[in-house]
Amino acid sequence: MSGDETTIVAGEDAAPLIILVVEDEVLVRMLACDILMEGGHHAIEAVDAQEALILLEARPDIAVMFTDVDMPGEINGLGLARLAALRSPRLPIIVTTGAAAVAPGDLPSSARFLAKPYSPSVLLAMIQEVTTTGEALRAVEE
Repeated sequence: MSGDETTIVAGEDAAPLIILVVEDEVLVRMLACDILMEGGHHAIEAVDAQEALILLEARPDIAVMFTDVDMPGEINGLGLARLAALRSPRLPIIVTTGAAAVAPGDLPSSARFLAKPYSPSVLLAMIQEVTTTGEALRAVEE
């Protein structure tokens, strides 16, 4: 992080969110997890879509999924986002890539796109935005 960035930290009275980070590149995954933990959240790591789906099934406390597009295996990040949205329509999803173009129609309605490289403050602001929007939608539905 550069010295001129503002870090957004979860409010003191807010419980930390559990965020699933799906990224096959170790250093990129570690950086994303560090940013989220410095922002006051808990990060769970998955290296591919298959592992992410297992974690989503086993951990209903996951509040947000943050996934890269380009991953090894049969399912890429866009496919994972669609599957996760079908299984958990209320789960906020953030999809990121620095290589592929992502059209709005490629994402499920519960997903947002974040281009790489991203700054820590932008990632944390998007986490806050998608969870705040999700809370507002849940309140309207109830």
